[in-house]
Amino acid sequence: MMRNTLPAAAASVAAVLSLAWPSGASAHVTLEQREASVGSFYKAVLRVPHGCEGSATTRLRVQIPEGVISVKPMVKPGWTLEVKRGAYARSYSFLHGAKFSEGPKEVIWSGGNLPDAFYDEFVLTTFIAGELPAGGNLYFPVVQECEKGVNNWVEVPSADKPADSLGSPAAVLKLLPKAKRHGE
Repeated sequence: MMRNTLPAAAASVAAVLSLAWPSGASAHVTLEQREASVGSFYKAVLRVPHGCEGSATTRLRVQIPEGVISVKPMVKPGWTLEVKRGAYARSYSFLHGAKFSEGPKEVIWSGGNLPDAFYDEFVLTTFIAGELPAGGNLYFPVVQECEKGVNNWVEVPSADKPADSLGSPAAVLKLLPKAKRHGE
């Protein structure tokens, strides 16, 4: 007697694909590395997996969270880069006793064209201030503008709105304790 194993095989393939394929939550603009130690350098790689309902991405605006200093965006061929600067809420310590009281508050890539069917990354090198509390989160709100439409990835969790209920969450970075240096 011959058994019909096609439904079982299809279910197995679907299960494997569900593990390998990104979930709906990862369809948002997210950070590649989602943890960083306070008092250390951090390379923020913002992953853009799609456009706006089929429309190509033409502009990406990233708000820099308080306590993220020494921000240097990576140039992208075909895109114009703009950095908006401003004062911080307080001064933050950097290397060799330097103090930063102002710096980049928003980074904007514009004029490019990232079709909906393609993926790309937008990169910033930064320093996570040592004055920030380990165990907390930092949020990088991103506005993704397209030929037609806008995706506002700007929502942050609150007491009345937990993270898993957000429809358009901001990219999140978990802050880890300061890494010990050799000899400490």
